[in-house]
Amino acid sequence: MTTMNAVRGAVATSHYLATEAGAEAMRSGGNAIDAAIAAAAMLCVVYPNNVALGGDLVALVRSPDGVVRFVNATGRAPSGTSLAELRERHGTALPARGIDTVTVPGGVRGWQALAESGGRLSWAQRLGRAEAAARDGVPVARSVARAARIDRRDLAADAGCRALFLPDGSPLDEGDTLRQPALARTIERLAEHGPDEFYTGRIASKWVAGLRALGSRISEADAAGYRAAIEQPISIEALGVEVLTSPPNTQGFSLLRTLRFLAQDGISEPLGADAGRLAAVFAENNRVRARWLTDPDASAVGAEALVSMDAPELSGADVRPASGDTVGLTAVSADGWAVSLVQSVYWAFGACVLEPQTGILFQNRGTSFSLDAAHPAVYAPGRRPPHTLMPVLVQRDGELVLAAATMGGQAQPQIHAHLLLNSLAGASAIEATSAPRWVVGVQDDGDTVRTVTVEADVPRQAQEALRASGLHVKTVQPRDEGLGHSNLIRVLPSGYDAASDPRSDGSAAIVGG
Repeated sequence: MTTMNAVRGAVATSHYLATEAGAEAMRSGGNAIDAAIAAAAMLCVVYPNNVALGGDLVALVRSPDGVVRFVNATGRAPSGTSLAELRERHGTALPARGIDTVTVPGGVRGWQALAESGGRLSWAQRLGRAEAAARDGVPVARSVARAARIDRRDLAADAGCRALFLPDGSPLDEGDTLRQPALARTIERLAEHGPDEFYTGRIASKWVAGLRALGSRISEADAAGYRAAIEQPISIEALGVEVLTSPPNTQGFSLLRTLRFLAQDGISEPLGADAGRLAAVFAENNRVRARWLTDPDASAVGAEALVSMDAPELSGADVRPASGDTVGLTAVSADGWAVSLVQSVYWAFGACVLEPQTGILFQNRGTSFSLDAAHPAVYAPGRRPPHTLMPVLVQRDGELVLAAATMGGQAQPQIHAHLLLNSLAGASAIEATSAPRWVVGVQDDGDTVRTVTVEADVPRQAQEALRASGLHVKTVQPRDEGLGHSNLIRVLPSGYDAASDPRSDGSAAIVGG
């Protein structure tokens, strides 16, 4: 456990260079908001398989007066494409990757919304380290090298991705130097002109034109009109705490369903002898998400209904891999600000579309739309797709006790349940993030909705309960990356206890005063 009495705050991210960027923002006079933006920008440079400027963002922000707000910076479908056109081109389902899966990127507007809520630093101060890292180069992380090997074929199909990630025809290897001069120039302009540059400036004109040359229907008007939404979080009081998370179009409701079950049914060992019962709840939550989650602008089924409704019967829905190549980070500052932030390109390297002039890699969130006109998440111009991203803050008696964030795709609410249950049982931050995990649903090729992925060192009693549940148990190595990169900060009377998941390349920092 790492605690200090006189500190500026704490930062935990899935890459050590991002953690240092966030810590430096605090040392320069910034707060948790500035630290979160600086860290997120650095992650767009060092973890391109997980996050990029062309992706989306969600965040919970807690102000010093205890008010928590949700920043929904998930992008919308282009206005110039119709459902009929996509069905004619792709049949009954959108492809996993490619230009038709690219939605308007919301992440940079998300940074702007965060900054406007209470940030202190200039954009140059927030983005300076990321710009330098893109220009000078960084060592290729283990996670990036692994993803480049796995997704070599999809990267090779795009000229921008091929040039950056497959130099001389071979995937980047761990420890190679990754230099991104075009991205560095883009970040430099953002530092000089602010986020509007990404949506209405020269950078916007370049990336929109680059995507349209590949067949995208995203227009300059789509980019210019995009705004992040500031909304109320959803929450539940259970297990002696208040848990706050994100409303639809995100899957935050799934965590509240789990906590509602735990509070009402009172099972004593959800990660032990009762793991089979908890796994059944996870499976039910997945079915609710697959059947009903969509953009709230287009649905009468709100968060309250999603939390309380009965799960539909098992079907073939939600069968695509959704490991969720994402970053989650947390930052808390001594002045009372706290941030749980999740930013993503969805699958590894997103759509595998990189616009060469700007160096921007784009997400494939559009693949989450349905092409079934009767489905709640059917594609429509201007609509937001269902999202796996979800931030989490936990309070007790009105005081912040935990800031948590994780990657993990469809399993994010399940990973948060593991983190919370372990933390409430007395685990330190490093113990909670390191604890063996299991998750239900499609995490990788070959999985089904009835797959439960179990790390080999999960306690035997829990493994036996999961096998007895009737789910198909798939065993993976301990600390498997597919079970998420979590980051956790515990707020203690004496300071902070922070940790980054050993499944990642991350670190946590307590920033001295």
